[in-house]
Amino acid sequence: MDIATILGILSGFGLVIYGIGFGKLGNFLDIQSIAITIGGTLAVIAASAPGEVLKGIPKHLKIVIGGKKYDPKTYIELIVDLAQSARKNGLLSLEARAEELEDAFLKDSVLLIVDAIDSDKVKQLLEEELNYLDERHAQCFGFYELAAGTCPAFGMIGTLIGLVNMLKGLDIEGGGAGDIGPAMSVALITTFYGSLFANVIFFPIANKLKVRHAEEMLCKQMIVEGILSIQSGENPKFIREKLISYLSEADKADLAAATE
Repeated sequence: MDIATILGILSGFGLVIYGIGFGKLGNFLDIQSIAITIGGTLAVIAASAPGEVLKGIPKHLKIVIGGKKYDPKTYIELIVDLAQSARKNGLLSLEARAEELEDAFLKDSVLLIVDAIDSDKVKQLLEEELNYLDERHAQCFGFYELAAGTCPAFGMIGTLIGLVNMLKGLDIEGGGAGDIGPAMSVALITTFYGSLFANVIFFPIANKLKVRHAEEMLCKQMIVEGILSIQSGENPKFIREKLISYLSEADKADLAAATE
């Protein structure tokens, strides 16, 4: 579980509440403002996003709070192990190993070279699948970026609605000017809601999905490189060094420490 994401969101709300003051929270609760800001945002993104993205919201939230799933160091060891097996027993020996693999992309990649498909064709197929994956994921985090951009816009719409209603009801001769302060505060609450939900919920979700996407894409790119290297019969040690070049300096240091 990604504790940092959960703590970050909760801390964001907590600090805002602390800044408001517990005794003054009632000043910031307005059902109509919530309906305009949150309801309007949900309506727009529902109208804008494909149905598959909307259905995937529970899965997206699970990914956000589920923690890191793709570890490149683990994939290096797995690919090198497959390379050693192929070098010792031939590519056909990988067919049985493929059935044991949990990663569907890695499994399919192994089966492609077992079937003796041309290496250029294998590379084309795998890269096309990565392109489709990139497009699907871009739709997902783009959905939350749209929500983050739409929420403050509806907050401003709510503020304008409040101001118009306030000015329409202003009766200067009857002393209505005394109601300007309370009316203005209600009008501004929608802007508050829009900024709060955009920056504390929607932007963090979008950014965390981007992080998880980058982690997955890195591992899958390593799979493509490793599988093509195995098919060409390269030395497992050389394959290992090639895949290590994909790692950050911190991951390289961790991998070096683990192998000592």
